[in-house]
Amino acid sequence: MASLRCFGRGSSSLSTVRADATPHARRRAGAGARSEDAAAQFLETQGLTIIERNFRTRRGEIDLIARDGPMLVFVEVRLRTSSVFGGAAASITGPKRARMIAAAGAYLSRLGREPPCRFDAVLFDGTEGSRLTWERNILDV
Repeated sequence: MASLRCFGRGSSSLSTVRADATPHARRRAGAGARSEDAAAQFLETQGLTIIERNFRTRRGEIDLIARDGPMLVFVEVRLRTSSVFGGAAASITGPKRARMIAAAGAYLSRLGREPPCRFDAVLFDGTEGSRLTWERNILDV
C-alpha cells in the first residue's frame, strides 16, 4: 500500500440490511443511518463539505468523507446508547482503526494525489444518541 500521510492523530445514507435480519438488527441499521445523517448535517454547519458517504472497500469503510478547506477529512460516526462497554469513543478499536486507514488509502489511491488529510470521529452517546461530540485528529498516521 502506498504511504498514507495525514496530519494529526453528496448522497443520502445507504443502509443495507439482510432480508432475514431480526427486528433489533433493522432498528440498529436505521439508527446508524440517522446518526450518519445527523453527523453530516452537524459537520456542514461547522463549515465542512460532505463529498462522499459510506465509501466501502474489501478492507474497510469510511462513513463520511468531507473537505475542511484544503484538508480531506475521513469521518467515523459512532452511536452508543449505553456506556456499559465504554461508550462511542471506546468502540473505535485498533482493528477498526486499521480498517479506516486501509479504506482511506484506497480512496486516496483513486485521487492520484495525496491532499493533506485527517481522521475525525463524530460520537453519539446516551439515550437515542443525545450527546454529540466531534473529535478531530483521532488517528496519528
